[in-house]
Amino acid sequence: MATDHELIVQTAHDYFAGWYDGDASLMDRVLHPDLVKRSPGEYDGATLTKKDMLEATAEGEGTREAADRRLKVEVCDICGDIASAVVWSAPYREYLHLIKTGDGWQILNALYLPQ
Repeated sequence: MATDHELIVQTAHDYFAGWYDGDASLMDRVLHPDLVKRSPGEYDGATLTKKDMLEATAEGEGTREAADRRLKVEVCDICGDIASAVVWSAPYREYLHLIKTGDGWQILNALYLPQ
């Protein structure tokens, strides 16, 4: 059986795979219903919900960024049913807060910057 650490890393990889592949079903599985994803105002000032992310994924917005799919995922901390992780990808740096649910680890909050 996979450890929480391994499952959190897999959740981050699935999140980016869903984005790059335009796979809204995969994205739906890894995002918590109450997701809030933000970027500071000096960049694009975005505040996104799960609904926003699913729509953008289904429209293929992330497929334009799929050329360089390298990811580095660092799980910073796990405490019971909550965790934090940092993801370095070619287009973004993301800080993720995750929560363990009946459906597995899901991303509850994300803070990101374009690289």
